[in-house]
Amino acid sequence: MPLSASDFQPRDLPPDLLSTAPEQLFPQAREAKAALSGLLLMAGHWDLSHQAAQDLSSREGSYWHAIAHRIEPDSWNSGYWFHRVGRHPIFGPLHEQVAPLLIESRVEWRLKNDWDPKLFLAWCDETRNRPESEKYRTARKIQYAECELLFSWCALKLSDL
Repeated sequence: MPLSASDFQPRDLPPDLLSTAPEQLFPQAREAKAALSGLLLMAGHWDLSHQAAQDLSSREGSYWHAIAHRIEPDSWNSGYWFHRVGRHPIFGPLHEQVAPLLIESRVEWRLKNDWDPKLFLAWCDETRNRPESEKYRTARKIQYAECELLFSWCALKLSDL
């Protein structure tokens, strides 16, 4: 997944996806509307994902909104939305996934004791215009892991908790 909205390549969506209620797409999900925002983003539809996220008042909606602004890029706005998210339950698993990625890539970035989305935002800003760099490739892997975890958190059936 690219670090900038202008680099997105939208994939075709099923014809009825946008006309189907998120609760039908993700029955019994923890956050069906947020799951739809994530699905749209991961399918390359930054603008549709942003539209869906900005209408949500949940912590997960704020998280997708923050990611959309990080990708836009609008770092100040992204930071604002990450502040609204607070400490999210995916932060622990994300921190665990990112640590070996940083070791493997040998970039000079260092994690704090807990996942810090604003630190990752700074890393994205640092490397966004250097797509040939190892830092850029690592940031994309981190962003993908973050989106997978958040999507799973949103789309998970309540009965699976």
